[in-house]
Amino acid sequence: MSNHEKINYLEFPAKDISATKSFLAKAFGWTFVDYGPTYVAIEGAGVDAGFYESDKSVSTETGSALIVLYSEELEATQAKVEAAGGKIVKKIFSFPGGRRFHFADPNGNEFAVWSDKGLE
Repeated sequence: MSNHEKINYLEFPAKDISATKSFLAKAFGWTFVDYGPTYVAIEGAGVDAGFYESDKSVSTETGSALIVLYSEELEATQAKVEAAGGKIVKKIFSFPGGRRFHFADPNGNEFAVWSDKGLE
C-alpha cells in the first residue's frame, strides 16, 4: 500500500520540551530523537510525530483535532498518566463501542485514551 497522500506525521506544540519528553517516557515508554533545542521527534508511539517549541497548546475546547491512543487496560493507563504528571481533563466515560478518558500533558495539550475492554 502506498503512503501517497496519507497522513504521515503529526506535530504538537510544547512549552517545555524536556517536561514533554519526561512525561511521555514515564507514561508510555516512548523514546525521542532531538533535532536541536526546539524540536524533538517521538519514537515508539505508533505514528511518527514530534514536538516543536511554542507557547501554544491544543485542546478540543479550542477546536483542535483530538489524538486518541488505544489501551487494553484503561484504568491502568490512566494511573500511569496520572503518576507521570498528566492532568485528567475528562474522567473515564462510556460511549457506543467503548470507554475513554482525556488528559493534558505538561504543556496543556489534550489527548484521549480509549478501550473496548471492560464493557458491561
